[in-house]
Amino acid sequence: MEGVATSEAVDTVMKLGMNHPMGPLELADFIGLECVSTSCTSSLKASATPNIGLPLTEKYVAAGYLGRKTGRGFYSYSS
Repeated sequence: MEGVATSEAVDTVMKLGMNHPMGPLELADFIGLECVSTSCTSSLKASATPNIGLPLTEKYVAAGYLGRKTGRGFYSYSS
């Protein structure tokens, strides 16, 4: 969101550096951004920092970019 790294860079760091099979943004697109947003919002409400949100994810959901199922999320999926 702040332009510090691309989606690809974030996912590559997690896959290579942390040995994850899939990066977090790739996984979010796979699950569906609306599901990720709902889940994280519920978790954050119960946490000590309830006002921290996922502004970029919420922006994408509002725009209808839900990940693989809509062809666009953190990545673009063309048929």
